[in-house]
Amino acid sequence: MRPVSPVMAAPEGSLRKRKVGGAEHSPASPPSLAKDRADSPARLHTGTFWLTRVVLLRALAFIYFVAFLVAFNQNKALIGDRGLLPCKLYLKNVQEYFHGSTGWTAWTYTPTIMWLLDWSDMNFNLDLIALLGLGLSSFVLVTGCANMILMTALWALYTSLVNVGQIWYSFGWESQLLETGFLGIFLCPLWTLSRLPKHTPTSQIVLWGFRWLVFRIMLGAGLIKVRGDKCWLDLTCMDFHYETQPVPNPMAYYLHRSPWWFHRFETLSNHFLELLVPFFLFLGRRMCILHGVLQILFQVILIISGNLSFLNWLTIVPSLACFDDAALGFLFPSGPQGLKKQVLEMQREDAQRIQPKPRYLGCLVRQVVNISLGILVAWLSVPVIINLLSSRQVMNTSFNPLRIVNTYGAFGSITKERTEVILQGTVSPNASAPDAAWEDYEFKCKPGDPWRQPCLISPYHYRLDWLMWFAAFQTYEQNEWILHLAGKLLAGDTEALSLLAVNPFEGRTPPRWIRGEHYRYKFSLPGGQHATQGKWWIRKRIGPYFPPLRLEDLKEYFKAREWPLPEPPSRHTR
Repeated sequence: MRPVSPVMAAPEGSLRKRKVGGAEHSPASPPSLAKDRADSPARLHTGTFWLTRVVLLRALAFIYFVAFLVAFNQNKALIGDRGLLPCKLYLKNVQEYFHGSTGWTAWTYTPTIMWLLDWSDMNFNLDLIALLGLGLSSFVLVTGCANMILMTALWALYTSLVNVGQIWYSFGWESQLLETGFLGIFLCPLWTLSRLPKHTPTSQIVLWGFRWLVFRIMLGAGLIKVRGDKCWLDLTCMDFHYETQPVPNPMAYYLHRSPWWFHRFETLSNHFLELLVPFFLFLGRRMCILHGVLQILFQVILIISGNLSFLNWLTIVPSLACFDDAALGFLFPSGPQGLKKQVLEMQREDAQRIQPKPRYLGCLVRQVVNISLGILVAWLSVPVIINLLSSRQVMNTSFNPLRIVNTYGAFGSITKERTEVILQGTVSPNASAPDAAWEDYEFKCKPGDPWRQPCLISPYHYRLDWLMWFAAFQTYEQNEWILHLAGKLLAGDTEALSLLAVNPFEGRTPPRWIRGEHYRYKFSLPGGQHATQGKWWIRKRIGPYFPPLRLEDLKEYFKAREWPLPEPPSRHTR
């Protein structure tokens, strides 16, 4: 007696099959490959990940594109030849640390292809790397196909920028992009450029690499919160977060005024999504898909409520590995030449075992590579797991120079009030004169002018604005670059001014003095007195952040740090 298959097609499909072909469905044939009616499309079978790979690659390419675009627009002013923290000077310091050698030790300490390039024009090198990255990521984004060589090139290019970016590239999402990009290399065949490379199915090991990544991201973020700040345990952190986050957006202005019970619900939901939902990954297909849906929705909410660079967009990428072709099929058209139709044909051929097998050697090499990747990730995960289990957990830390497996976390502590550093200049010869008129410089996105609406820029990122947030609750001695910026503003440096939104001395000679003022900022009350005047913020001066400075006052300071002293224009027009 023929055994009854638990995955037999529906009776109507079986009868139709007997009429047409004179043979019954094979027990091995999945039901989703059959048609219930002559005019109804077949359904994608579960358990394959052809379309998943296409979506993953395009999502990753989008993040790469944004990251390289930020690099192209800002790196020259930040780490270029005359940048705020020149990368040439940084590499020279690394060289000196290793006694003038650029051998293996220097390479492992700072992995970057900059070691191979001519340092006489670092701006050219930085632009070259960024443009190559933009070109390659655009190709993957548009076509949805890539190979290992192309993805390795993207990863190597961005690694080269991160490792010379110093404080400007010191955030967790940079390491997260490098780890995500490293896994993306192994999604692809070695040479073939095809969206559906038939002989290279998506590896389960690579998919679990992505799932393991998002598990660590979310669990790390949840644990650092409950260990780091008691407001996460008493459910009051969201009373402050929207107002004090690095770069608020317009929605944050309104969310900050939500009722107290809504903020408690937000905090409880955060704990649920970061501490419990990650374990859904290990509970079968349906729970894994539920995990993916919940985490993507969570990241979308975070995108709507703040400008956290491309962090939340990037966190969506590994969550996509939770979905198979059947779950993602709705994203693709059902036309006769579409990817969905091609995957259906591949699934049918595989079920009927008529698809030609790949060459044995290529299959073996692929298996060895994937198993080696799994072993490498497991081995590099040991210190990460120890850190997660430790009561002294640290967040956003790399345990290897290539940042292949890292530890993550976000907002382990919440600042309860917002302070801002406002840079001001004056043309007055005497900075202490009562009649000295001080004018504010405005940054691209960070709060400054109380009448200016908070910006909406995610996934784009203004690196200087973000660092100004940190500088505001530290001192200028801890952020030497801010005095370098002041010197450049005194000289009217065009590269430095490109990082700002408003130069109050536009069309005039630069100021004689620059000072930093410290202010406390609070959101105005919607509908209140200040809001009706058009103010988004209410600010109150705390005191000086750094005293008034002239360019000549900074000569010794610049010389000690090997920063070139900017040359001011002639003041004879005054």
